[in-house]
Amino acid sequence: MREGGGRMTSKEKRVIIFIVEGPSNESAIGTVIKEYFSSAEVKFYVVHGDITIKDRADHGSILKRINACIDEIQRKYRYEDGDILKIVHLADLDGVFAEDKVIQKKEAGPTEYYPDRIVTTDVEALEKRNRTKAELLYKLSSTGRIRGIPYRIYYMSCNLEHVLYNELREFSDTEKWERSDRFAERFEGNVGAFISLISEEGLAVEGSYKETWKFIEKGERSLERYTNFQQVFL
Repeated sequence: MREGGGRMTSKEKRVIIFIVEGPSNESAIGTVIKEYFSSAEVKFYVVHGDITIKDRADHGSILKRINACIDEIQRKYRYEDGDILKIVHLADLDGVFAEDKVIQKKEAGPTEYYPDRIVTTDVEALEKRNRTKAELLYKLSSTGRIRGIPYRIYYMSCNLEHVLYNELREFSDTEKWERSDRFAERFEGNVGAFISLISEEGLAVEGSYKETWKFIEKGERSLERYTNFQQVFL
């Protein structure tokens, strides 16, 4: 405990900030992450959406948005930059690097993702989204530090549910919560099994951090089931 609610002292644990898209993401992996990084204080920041497209993010504002996440954690827990060990950012890819030719039109309903195509009501808008998001992901994946704090962004393709549950479909919010709770219970107290899962051959992208990003940018791989999240545990 901190005396008088003051800022963290050098004798206390340093902080790892995990930025995730939704609360069910934290629910699914929060327990195992905190178990693995038990020597640090883990704090999750939930964006409640995709930070690369939310509220018209662009090349000039994306790092400001990451800074805003850090600021909010610091205000809430009274941390300073020196208290933060690193920032880990987990993002869904949603087929962002797929070529425009795989985007198909339909008349109604939500956008649907498949390993070889995306089906949507507004092809032009999705093409624009992909271009913007791809540029911002490139910028973030090339950003090694923010305010001097080590920063890396890792991906789940096509999304977290696809990687963790091996299902590529639209999940309702209720389904996401139910699945995340079951997943967390399955791996509670068994970090090794979780690491084995996301390190499976054919799922975990091999190579250096930069090489994993070059790999996922090719063809329709950002629609297929891949992740580089295993690198967090190396």
